[in-house]
Amino acid sequence: MHAVIRSYAGQGASELFDLIEKRSDEVKDIIGSVPGFVSYAAFRTQDGGSTVTVCQDRSGTDESSQRAAAWVKENMTSPPGAPQIIEGEAVAQLNA
Repeated sequence: MHAVIRSYAGQGASELFDLIEKRSDEVKDIIGSVPGFVSYAAFRTQDGGSTVTVCQDRSGTDESSQRAAAWVKENMTSPPGAPQIIEGEAVAQLNA
């Protein structure tokens, strides 16, 4: 499995997470339909927020990042700057 964390900070970041919260069903449909999708979470931070996407392989997380960028561009008049991206192969996954 492969995971990607997209962290947004600065101007527009808080508004982005307001929008993600308000339109969570739409985000779920867009990210959840990525081939190999495993999980997605979005959370607020002191500086803005981060999202975590896990897919079966890197092609899935790459696709999720492309879809996320397109959704932000289409849905925000003043989008935040490009996110800081951290990604890598998952070595363990725990579920409730």
